[in-house]
Amino acid sequence: MLDTTPLTRAVDHFADRLRAAPQSRLQRGAAAEALGLARELALRAQRLENPGQAPREMPDAGMFASADQITVAVHDLALVLRNEAELAEALLLVEEAQKRAGV
Repeated sequence: MLDTTPLTRAVDHFADRLRAAPQSRLQRGAAAEALGLARELALRAQRLENPGQAPREMPDAGMFASADQITVAVHDLALVLRNEAELAEALLLVEEAQKRAGV
């Protein structure tokens, strides 16, 4: 079984930083960056879980929900990751998104 703890910890840290961020930081792009990450993680999870089916896009639930959206998306993805390479790719996505978000 693949240990996805580094990935879920990274997203938990990002989510905690988003929750602690002032509204102005969220409005300046941190929330949009998190939504983009959540959508990408959800897309990857759907492609692995249901190959051949059209993936659904995660809706924009507002800037204050962005932390919860990345958390849900990463937990869905963690359940279907198959190997270390997929895990490493997802972890890199999280790290890059957090840097761009500035939190």
